[in-house]
Amino acid sequence: MDKILEYMLDEDEGFGDITSNSVIDKNEEVCAYIVSKDEGILAGIDVAKELFESKHVNVVFHLNDGCEIRKGDLLMSLKGNARDILLVERTALNLLMRMSGVASAANEYARLVEGKVIVAGTRKTQPAIGKFDKLALKIGGADTHRFSLDDMVLIKDNHIAVVGSPLKALKKAQENVSFSKKIEIEVETLEDAVLCVENKADIVMLDNMDSLKVKEVLDELEKRGIRQNSLIEISGGINKDNILDYVDLGVDIISIGGLTHSSRSLDFSLKIRK
Repeated sequence: MDKILEYMLDEDEGFGDITSNSVIDKNEEVCAYIVSKDEGILAGIDVAKELFESKHVNVVFHLNDGCEIRKGDLLMSLKGNARDILLVERTALNLLMRMSGVASAANEYARLVEGKVIVAGTRKTQPAIGKFDKLALKIGGADTHRFSLDDMVLIKDNHIAVVGSPLKALKKAQENVSFSKKIEIEVETLEDAVLCVENKADIVMLDNMDSLKVKEVLDELEKRGIRQNSLIEISGGINKDNILDYVDLGVDIISIGGLTHSSRSLDFSLKIRK
């Protein structure tokens, strides 16, 4: 993450901030502050601090990650070289606003389910900022799911298309993967769900099933006495309008790609005063 932050600053700076360098004296010292123009859950304040401190700007927090924020709330105060503050401004705000947006969405879903199931994110994020999104999910009260491809085995439809069937893919993974890694498999039918639970996949993901089909699967697993073999995750098409249809069915995890690929960034602003 440190390397990514360094790259972000370098990318934005290019060969130099010609605007600030042409109109602001190089030794000009100023105070500044970041204020919220929105409401939600604050996330990324430590990341913003690291960015500013990398340019020797002094930072004071007024709120911490996980705090509920309102319009007009003072988030942090800054003191340092004016050119350096302006150099970091956009990169810090972009990350802080995005992470706060993801955390706010995660918190909204977590509150909806009231602890009855795990709400998780996915890897549907943007290149280079996935780990920042994952941190924001955690701050907001959701589970991170996989950070990267080496976290666990997750057999999806394209893996199955290559191998031939969910059960064959599951057995190959069980033969080839260390005991220390969980194995999850995505299924689309009742029959495949039963086979994978019978063969003790750690997690079986019911993909794009409506609540009636999910209930049918769970009822069949209970009937066969194998429900406890696997965690059951559902994914695909879950949103704020329908999530409660699934919560009381008895699933263990609900994963929602929209937490990271569609969340609205919150709106923050940096202001300088001499």
